[in-house]
Amino acid sequence: MTEGVIDGDWEYRPLRLPPGISRRTATTQLAIQAEFAGWELSRTLLYSDGSRKMWLRRKVQPSLLPGLIT
Repeated sequence: MTEGVIDGDWEYRPLRLPPGISRRTATTQLAIQAEFAGWELSRTLLYSDGSRKMWLRRKVQPSLLPGLIT
């Protein structure tokens, strides 16, 4: 995965799957991202070569630790 983008209350991250990855494998990868990292599918593009580009999103979570006081 590459770096994500924060837009308002949402954080987005692109995910590119190469051609030859089955729909079932892609679904499994998305389920793992949803279960363990809190991502959900926002958008999907299927290219003519069979590769897929997906955008995952999740709500921006406030930092668990307050800022340092110096």
